Amino acid sequence: MELFRFKNDIPFMSYGRWTTTISLATFILAVFFLATRGLNFGVDFTGGTVLEVHYAQPADLNKVRQELTEIGFHDAVAQNFGSSHDVLIQVPAKSNTSSSKISDDVLLKLKSGEASVEMRRVEYVGPQVGKELFDNGAIALLMVSLGIVVYLWIRFEWKFGLAAIIANLHDVVIVLGFFAFFQWEFSLSVLAAVLAVLGYSVNESVVVFDRIRENFRKMRKSEVAHIIDNAITRTMSRTIITHGSTQMMVTAMLFLGGETLHYFALAMTVGILFSIYSSVLVASPLLMMFGVSREDFIKPEKTTAEEVLP
Repeated sequence: MELFRFKNDIPFMSYGRWTTTISLATFILAVFFLATRGLNFGVDFTGGTVLEVHYAQPADLNKVRQELTEIGFHDAVAQNFGSSHDVLIQVPAKSNTSSSKISDDVLLKLKSGEASVEMRRVEYVGPQVGKELFDNGAIALLMVSLGIVVYLWIRFEWKFGLAAIIANLHDVVIVLGFFAFFQWEFSLSVLAAVLAVLGYSVNESVVVFDRIRENFRKMRKSEVAHIIDNAITRTMSRTIITHGSTQMMVTAMLFLGGETLHYFALAMTVGILFSIYSSVLVASPLLMMFGVSREDFIKPEKTTAEEVLP
């Protein structure tokens, strides 16, 4: 289905050097912010106490945060959870303070301002568990990346696998760079979004690469740049429909999903935008830099040597 038709091929490859230079600069900036500012890890990774409280009336989050500050929990996070009556409170781990004491102090303070407050759930995440979650997440990211390279190498050719993984890791690092620069909270849900972005980005790359391979077999007299431009242009309608539909859903989560889904949707939004950019303006120019040619798919015919009679 093509809702958007492009009569002429868009010369994407003529801008390849500029787009890859911009991508390299953005990538370096993201790595710089990750190295200097670091990620703002949430309770999932650093350890702490998670409390769920229920109010009879819609909770005033600003008042809840002020009450938490008054009892010394300046870095606590309070957000709605499920409904405006339920509040999820995350208190980072504190030395010489048990989880039970933290929950008792929080409930006592909240009840002083609103007697109808009920404690629904208390969970404690130790720092060791948080470290294991982070390590497992890093291993999952590495294994997914290696799996993508192997898959594309088998399905297409090693140049495609290398170009795709560079472009896709470019997306992941830039998403992490945004979280490091703005110091947005990095939680397990954000890690899930990063892994989703990696899979989402490789899906877009596979669609473009498949059309490039098909064009190499059809457009036998065309140059490589024209073949790639045609492949990208022919998939633009599909790209607009797919990414537009996905972003509509993610935007709904971003503005209507509450603070629990806010950073997940934010990571997905950044990832979707850069996955479009990288699939078209990073992975494809890299293919040309690696010297992709028709011979990578269509092997030259072997000529049989004439029989020499003795």
